[in-house]
Amino acid sequence: MDRAEEMGVTKQKGFSLIELLIVVAIILIIAAIAIPNYWKARMAANESAAANAIRTINSAEILYVTACPQAGYADLATLGGATPCVASVVQACLIDNNLATAVAAPGKSGYTYITSVVVGNYVAAAKPVAPAMSGTRTFCSTNDSIIRNNTTGAAVNTVGGCDVLPAMD
Repeated sequence: MDRAEEMGVTKQKGFSLIELLIVVAIILIIAAIAIPNYWKARMAANESAAANAIRTINSAEILYVTACPQAGYADLATLGGATPCVASVVQACLIDNNLATAVAAPGKSGYTYITSVVVGNYVAAAKPVAPAMSGTRTFCSTNDSIIRNNTTGAAVNTVGGCDVLPAMD
């Protein structure tokens, strides 16, 4: 028998309260550093997805006007189509239906999309659902296929409104 056991004193196994508090404090410090970086990375990913979606819409518009020159440019609903999609003038099946229907919140990847068609031109735009949360920039493009951005996150609905914005970096 051990002398401590003879005296009726037993050693407790486990961690003290101070040790546990130190571990919790370290975890909270790591979380305080990681969470803002996570949100920044998520916002950057949303913006990248929005710019890519505008590229996809540009490609679809070019394909559509080439295939259906008498119809001109098309809106998102016409460029898309529900599965199973059978291509026609009114349902081209050129873009994913998730993108074609992302015209209102929650949108797609934190952005909503619009196309406005005018004779001989169009504007395709992506606007953050929650500016400064899902993204900070609005992206747009016209039939010149140059993707432009507005750093305020404000909506761009016209060809002229898009053409005055700077090209994306």
